[in-house]
Amino acid sequence: MDALLAEHERLSKSGTFTKTLDDIQKTIDLLVKARETIAANTETASLNLAKLQTPVKNSLEDVHKDLEEVRKYQSKYSKLLDKKFKDKVLPQMDYDALSSQPALINRAVAMHLLREGQFSVASTFLSEATRDKGSDNMEDDLTMSGTEQDLGLDSLKSESLRKQFANMYHILHEMKNERNLLPAIEWARDKSDELEKRGSNLEFELGKLQFVWLFVGRQSQRGQPNMYEGRQHALEYVRQELSHFRPRYLRELQQLCGAIAFCPNLPQSPYRRTFLNNDAWDELAISFTKEFCALLGLSADSPLYIAATAGAIALPHFSKLQVIMKDKRTEWTTKHEIPVEVPLPPSYRFHSIFVCPVSKEQTTDQNPPMMMPCGHVVAKESLLRLSKNARFKCPYCPNESHPKDAMKIYM
Repeated sequence: MDALLAEHERLSKSGTFTKTLDDIQKTIDLLVKARETIAANTETASLNLAKLQTPVKNSLEDVHKDLEEVRKYQSKYSKLLDKKFKDKVLPQMDYDALSSQPALINRAVAMHLLREGQFSVASTFLSEATRDKGSDNMEDDLTMSGTEQDLGLDSLKSESLRKQFANMYHILHEMKNERNLLPAIEWARDKSDELEKRGSNLEFELGKLQFVWLFVGRQSQRGQPNMYEGRQHALEYVRQELSHFRPRYLRELQQLCGAIAFCPNLPQSPYRRTFLNNDAWDELAISFTKEFCALLGLSADSPLYIAATAGAIALPHFSKLQVIMKDKRTEWTTKHEIPVEVPLPPSYRFHSIFVCPVSKEQTTDQNPPMMMPCGHVVAKESLLRLSKNARFKCPYCPNESHPKDAMKIYM
């Protein structure tokens, strides 16, 4: 990718596009001037058109020369892309888990568009997705309609949901671009009870950042930071707006107020991380998005984005697996499990899993993990295979036990 970026940077600095646009504009000016001349005197139309041929031809040749360099870079782009992303056949299998779930896919796409703020596109997509296709098979139509209803596809059309996401994007815009926390604080106060039930500290964190902004970021009327005015406004804000947090966040409030003693020398003070944290706004925006979506019953990230990213991470492993299976003339026989482990990042692991150290297979509801009295855990099938319904020795320590003494582990 470095070579591709270098070629792009070289092209952007060459100024070719500016010269090309200038030559195109000259051609347009010639044509416009000729049209005005002919409109003023139609008798000289033939003469003016004859005079126009050579200048237009020369101008178009100039444009063609300008674009030669662009075509040269395009050729390099193509070669570099082919070299970086080699054409490989994508892994294929007879079983497609999503082919029978069009409503599920439609919901994921529609929800992604809504979460990204593309409300008009989402509206058009939902209209197309739920439109009556006029199928001859009425039973299939009824089944599909029921599936869409179960998945809540129609609920995505509601104006209420769109207003919720529009409000979220408005608050995030004010927070990130305008450094205005007041809309977010107002929303958190309205949802205070629900946030408290979730054990969230978002409302306090918003108030805390507002205090920091008043303390070090508030501008005076002359446009320059005024530390004295900032301290006064920050203390007034603590007394009026954050006093009700005292029972739960007394220590944090004491630290905020204690920072006043270090006001002239905050960078060397114990409070520098609180008052001079450049990432605080972005971190709080992420927390706000997470809590906002959680109160709507949604995950913080788009499921479609997560699925596509996880698929992109897994694709090289599946491609390699397909080559190996082809060489060994084996087949992928399991429908609901993958034969290799895909190293997804921790944030993409939503369910606890256990791989039996004996059979090297992932446990399931039918083959759950079992813990022996010694504390070691194996899959149930491995336990029965090792014990043969009699006392047996643990494969990882000298202790002996009976299968009936093992306990099922719930994950």
